[in-house]
Amino acid sequence: MRKTTKNNLITFGGTLILCVVLGILMQAGKLNSMTTGLMVTIGIYIIASTSLNLTVGVLGELSLGHAGFMCIGAFSSATVSTLMINGGAPNWLSFAVAIIFGAIMAAILGFLIGIPVMRLRGDYLAIVTLGFGEILKSLFNNIYITSDKNGLHFGFTNPPKNIDASTKLEILRGPKGTSAPDLTNFWVVAAVLLICLIILMTFIDSKSGRACMAVRDNYIAAQSVGINVTKFRLMAFTLSAAIAGAAGALYMHSLANMLPKKFDYNLSILILVYVVLGGLGSLRGSIIATIVLYAIPELLRGINQNIVNYRMLIYAIILICLMLWKNAPVFINMREKIKAKCKKSKTADLTSGGAEA
Repeated sequence: MRKTTKNNLITFGGTLILCVVLGILMQAGKLNSMTTGLMVTIGIYIIASTSLNLTVGVLGELSLGHAGFMCIGAFSSATVSTLMINGGAPNWLSFAVAIIFGAIMAAILGFLIGIPVMRLRGDYLAIVTLGFGEILKSLFNNIYITSDKNGLHFGFTNPPKNIDASTKLEILRGPKGTSAPDLTNFWVVAAVLLICLIILMTFIDSKSGRACMAVRDNYIAAQSVGINVTKFRLMAFTLSAAIAGAAGALYMHSLANMLPKKFDYNLSILILVYVVLGGLGSLRGSIIATIVLYAIPELLRGINQNIVNYRMLIYAIILICLMLWKNAPVFINMREKIKAKCKKSKTADLTSGGAEA
């Protein structure tokens, strides 16, 4: 078995076992509602961070507009689910269509944005994606969509006028955001997470994924051997956007009300922190980092009142310590020495076992 396949099986199997164990505990009543809600949110952030890792870790390009793709997925899915449920469609069908529609809309937008953006590199790409995310947030902050017996009505800056009051249904309300039915639960998030992991692992281990890694390692050398650099970069960027759109759809349907300002620059940076601290190109690292870093501030809330006042300071210190442990030369050498000693002791045990036999 290849090393990559083995690592993928370990990552997927570990995630599956964790989801099953948590689900069993939840069904047995061992977890309270706060913990269950925390698991749902963590699962959504894991989907977002693993999708960003495809762009930042595998492709090697810094994207600062990932929250924008979550935004388009969230509000487009809310529009579809609201209209379908209001039209009499069952909740499960409306939710499934909403997630798929949110992912498709994010993929289309990622493709259209990626055509010019993927010709840029480095800081220029980061600045453009940052601007794109802020533009999307501002767009949904100023758009109004209302439905009545005459159909859909759109408005910018101000709500549409001449709406039939008896059949009026507000879908998007500008800066007031939108409301979506609460349909997201732990099992749905777990299922979408596992599907996204399969898609990402398959892509990364495919010919296209290896081409993306070749572009990341040496852009000029990849071009010189005939790799269509723009094509594979656009492919990875679009897939990353689609999965982020699905995460946004889940996020929207996990809250009663969502404001456009939630999908701002800070959300993109938060997801990027999970990716960087988990390890660029490592899906397993993104999963672990998201669980640890998202859970720490929430767990500090319930210790005592004195710590609650300083919980973000403690969180920042933990982030700094993790970054030093991962990148400081002293700790890198320490980890290598520990790894070498463990490997040496394992070899010695195998040798002694063979000699006794």
